[in-house]
Amino acid sequence: MLLAIDVGNTNIVLGCFDGDKILFRERLSTNQQATDLEYISGIKMALDMHGVEKDAIQDAIISSVVPSVTATLREAVGKYIRKRVMVVGPGIKTGLSIMIDNPAQLGSDLVVDAVAGLQEYPAPMIIIDMGTATTLSLINEKKQYIGGVISTGMAASMDALVSRTSQLPKISFEPPKKIIGSNTIDCMKSGILYGTACMLDGMITRMEQELGQSCTVIATGGLARIVVPLCTHEMILDDDLLLKGLYAIYQKNKN
Repeated sequence: MLLAIDVGNTNIVLGCFDGDKILFRERLSTNQQATDLEYISGIKMALDMHGVEKDAIQDAIISSVVPSVTATLREAVGKYIRKRVMVVGPGIKTGLSIMIDNPAQLGSDLVVDAVAGLQEYPAPMIIIDMGTATTLSLINEKKQYIGGVISTGMAASMDALVSRTSQLPKISFEPPKKIIGSNTIDCMKSGILYGTACMLDGMITRMEQELGQSCTVIATGGLARIVVPLCTHEMILDDDLLLKGLYAIYQKNKN
């Protein structure tokens, strides 16, 4: 079995593969102060909850956009499963042609998303990843990563709104019954949720116009399931895109 781990700014996603089948997907909070023992505890709990024996894990792969957590988590996983731990970064084969100004600046999460997208869906494509930041990545018909967009994530937008106003409360991400809100909570929900959906629809239209082609649109990330139904563009929701990408990269490098 393969343990696949993606470290984001807010959450860490754990997945376990038996062959190419995903056995489970769980989330831990990203904590830059956590020790390797604390991360081991979270990993052990996830494996135990799904009945996966530690000794059944043959390898592990990590992608991370939080450098301060990467080394700690790599140490934790290595100690716990007593196997090698692969980290997505320089020297790792991805098969992805990156055509941006400085390919080294491309986040490992976007690389992993793109690898999975090209394996699963037809190009050209736009991959939307909704986490702490909302990103849109464009892969052209030649299967080249040519650029993208980075925007503020919904949770960060809400935190900024609440912290900078005296009377607006923190809200749950549930779509209001109508766009025009008749109370403060529904007005906020409409602004954040439908505002994000409109931004995505508008950016997809403009990216397709600039490319000169229609694209397959894939959405992933913790908040994608909430926003995708509010968008007017047709989108494929794939909650496991990052894990699939980690599996694909592991397969390219395991020898």
